[in-house]
Amino acid sequence: MLSPADFRRAVEMLPLVSIDLLLHDGQGRYLTGLRSNPPAQGAWFVPGGRIRKNEPLALALDRIAREELGLHAMAAAWTPCGVHEHFYSTNFAGEINRSTHYIVLAYEAERALDPASLPHAQHRGYRWLSPAAIVADPDVHPYTRAYFKEYAP
Repeated sequence: MLSPADFRRAVEMLPLVSIDLLLHDGQGRYLTGLRSNPPAQGAWFVPGGRIRKNEPLALALDRIAREELGLHAMAAAWTPCGVHEHFYSTNFAGEINRSTHYIVLAYEAERALDPASLPHAQHRGYRWLSPAAIVADPDVHPYTRAYFKEYAP
């Protein structure tokens, strides 16, 4: 693991590779969480996280699903659904004019979860929303809304 100072320099110089988890229940609703940390702090966003150096993709999926959702051994359940780019004007420390560039691998799976049982390290709360509700809600981050743009009116 990098020190905070080394990680800050890395974020300034390089794109980060991350995974977004588009988890839906049997009713077609998707899980969103209210972000606690920068750079998307205060917005509803799908769960996800950064891939670590030398971490195989399947292990990253398992770790992120465990840390973000409390799910174990789920890598085989996730279906790839695109590569995306996210650009932020701030970094993980919330420093203005310290941009962050993410290359995001999006994955989708079906699993019903009780939002009350989910971890709160990255999100202050969770809710299930239909794709149309995600697109219509201005409190959902634009990058999360983009996953569901086909549902826009």
